[in-house]
Amino acid sequence: MNEAIVRRWNWPLWAGFALNVLAFFSYFLVFAQFPLTRNFPWANLLLFVLAEVLLAMGVLRAFGQSQVYRGKITGPILSALSALILAGFVFTVFVLARRLPVSSNAPRVGTKAPEFTLLDTSNKPVSLAELLATPQNGTAPKGVLLVFYRGYW
Repeated sequence: MNEAIVRRWNWPLWAGFALNVLAFFSYFLVFAQFPLTRNFPWANLLLFVLAEVLLAMGVLRAFGQSQVYRGKITGPILSALSALILAGFVFTVFVLARRLPVSSNAPRVGTKAPEFTLLDTSNKPVSLAELLATPQNGTAPKGVLLVFYRGYW
């Protein structure tokens, strides 16, 4: 009489793949909105590392204890797909993002800025003329330093 061997579900394999997909899409849907994680995707890279550790655990389980755990076929397939997802993320964030064209209408260093009115941190309108006319330390300023940073569009 043959007893049927019931293999257990290899959860680290599937959790690693799911985390890999989550790490890819979370950058574009969530983390790209915040400067701390947009300028360098450290949170996503940590998620990718955790995903790869889980995938490695799952593959080792599948091949090391193949009588107990499933995944000898799906393990290499999910690992290869995860490697493609990671490569796509690295290429998109670190290569394609650097190839964005430079704005031709952006003011250059030393050029006079056009008149503008923007909201400050307390949502009060501030104009360039007002900044140049407001005395600082008893004298009118000679110029204004404008700092531009990459925003989220």
